[in-house]
Amino acid sequence: MSHSVIARVVDGLETLPSDLQQMVLDFVQSLQTAPLRGRPGNQLLQFAGLIPGEELDLMRGAVVAGCERVSVNEW
Repeated sequence: MSHSVIARVVDGLETLPSDLQQMVLDFVQSLQTAPLRGRPGNQLLQFAGLIPGEELDLMRGAVVAGCERVSVNEW
């Protein structure tokens, strides 16, 4: 993490009341002890190349088309 991010967090913490500072500390500590999720990339290499290129093109097109639309009432 860059020093500027840490400095900004510290600056923000200094303006918070002590109960909210404690909440931030609790959150940081929970992040430090959270178990890692997922799989290492080398365990996934066995799947590389299994999806045909034409299907990948279809998926790519669907993602691009879906990302270009806004659903105003979604939230």
